[in-house]
Amino acid sequence: MGNEAIARGAWEAGIGVAVAYPGTPSTEIVESFARYPPEDVRAEWATNEKTAFDIATGASFAGRRALCAMKHVGLNVASDSLMSLSYLGVNAGLVVAVADDPGMHSSQNEQDTRIFARFACVPVLEPADAQEALDYTRIAFDLSEAFATPVVLRSTTRLSHTRSPVHLGSRITPEARRFPEDPLRTVTLPAHARANRPAVLAREEQIGAWFEESALTRLEPGDPAVGVVTVGLAYAYVKEVLPRASVLKLASSWPLPRKVIAEFARSVERLIVVEELEPLIEEQLRAMGIAVEGKAFFPRAGELSPEIVRRGFVAAGILDEDGRASRLAAEAIPRPPLLCAGCPHMSSYMALRAVNARVCGDIGCYTLAAIEPLKAIDTCVAMGASIGNAVGLALAGTETRPIVATIGDSTFLHSGIPPLIDAVYMNADITVLILDNQITAMTGGQHHAGTGRSLRDEPRPRVDFAELCRSLGVRWVRSVDSYDMGTLYQTVREATEHRGVSVIVANRPCVLDPVRIRGVPLEVDSENCVACQMCMNLGCPAISWDEAMYDGHHKVKIDAGMCIGCTLCAQICPSNCIRAPQPQDVEPVGAR
Repeated sequence: MGNEAIARGAWEAGIGVAVAYPGTPSTEIVESFARYPPEDVRAEWATNEKTAFDIATGASFAGRRALCAMKHVGLNVASDSLMSLSYLGVNAGLVVAVADDPGMHSSQNEQDTRIFARFACVPVLEPADAQEALDYTRIAFDLSEAFATPVVLRSTTRLSHTRSPVHLGSRITPEARRFPEDPLRTVTLPAHARANRPAVLAREEQIGAWFEESALTRLEPGDPAVGVVTVGLAYAYVKEVLPRASVLKLASSWPLPRKVIAEFARSVERLIVVEELEPLIEEQLRAMGIAVEGKAFFPRAGELSPEIVRRGFVAAGILDEDGRASRLAAEAIPRPPLLCAGCPHMSSYMALRAVNARVCGDIGCYTLAAIEPLKAIDTCVAMGASIGNAVGLALAGTETRPIVATIGDSTFLHSGIPPLIDAVYMNADITVLILDNQITAMTGGQHHAGTGRSLRDEPRPRVDFAELCRSLGVRWVRSVDSYDMGTLYQTVREATEHRGVSVIVANRPCVLDPVRIRGVPLEVDSENCVACQMCMNLGCPAISWDEAMYDGHHKVKIDAGMCIGCTLCAQICPSNCIRAPQPQDVEPVGAR
């Protein structure tokens, strides 16, 4: 996989420290280091991306090559430190592996990390396949040390999760560098920044010159009628759709090998840029005075594909619409996203609906509670924003309903603690519901400081959320089992009636990670079902409509293959028709 290739490249480059906060599509990068000897690489999960970047920076200062990984929105969190380190420079090589998500398959927005790299004045390498992901990662460490700069390695969802054979190399073991006893390189002060700024600009020119001579900048001569400048995964689409064109394949969008590009532009009759998301290269070429086309034919929104690139070349008049190969398009049956059967978050949002709360949500699996049938989240902005949003609603003084912020355990540690401090400090009248499923579930089940396990599944100290909240000044704190519906409903009612800040920690492990939980499946006594549809309001995928009717309404049935026996539906069923199989209903072992 592309992410595994990045990890392999870093291991071969002699990396000593790897750290990340999990986020799709970048998660598997640092996760993959669990396969390598711990004496080679100290690999850890951090509480957020800025912390991960700062740890990698410290390792670089200490003379060890380091990598931190994150998804594109994580770079927003780490950007403060990135901007400063660009001025200070690195000691040992430091690579920031950032996975963009064109098409927003699992993200709240669509950003182009290349813009951030230019903003920070640091080079960005963009591999086009898994082999280049490995090779470019190795090169990135050398580039980082040669120019004393952090280097961004940009991936995308399609590259991170693609699979292909790669040629492996062996690990080198670079000698640890000595700590730089030079405050200009390790201490951010205005006077130091003013002195370093000219060096940063000069470094850009030097790295651009390096790309001029590098074999990574690859010219593939072809039909001079059309020249294509491309980078990253878009290169594969161009070669598939327009195999005879002259192609200049770049390894980086910033800084550019300007002389090579200018020479290439003069060698072709028409120049087109194919790049994913923003017209970063196209705009730079226009600024150079080069006649170029690009986003007039290729979209800024969404990820590219061979079909989209082909349509772009048809629109540009380079391909004939009639000459394309026909193919049948199979349409998938749409299925709305749902929480898993037995998810402990379902009961929490049912309880919030019962008190008619105004709910500020956050980033995680539980964001699905914003849609039918739970439909219990009113706002969701960004990672860790729920508590701050709730404080703002309370301070505005216009809301007549109880104000509740819901936030997952990993997200709370990521960026929920500072706004909770402010909630207490500002005496905001809000309830915070920490949905503690004891894992980072949305990205596939990674540990964090609240699980008591490390990336390599070693025992670690575990954060006590209730005690942590009390230490921040919250006086009303309760812990409750998410599967105890009666106690949960009562606790939510008491919390929202409390004046000031109240915190509920809803405890129940994720039903999928780290192990799949499965109990005895429940069943519906169809004779007694009154089709009230209360159980359907949970949004559990194990519950569906039955053909049987009652008073003109469908009764329900439970899929025994999906049900985990959590009993949430049984607890809210007013007719007591949902139950575990009775002993006489269970076939004796060995009966067949």
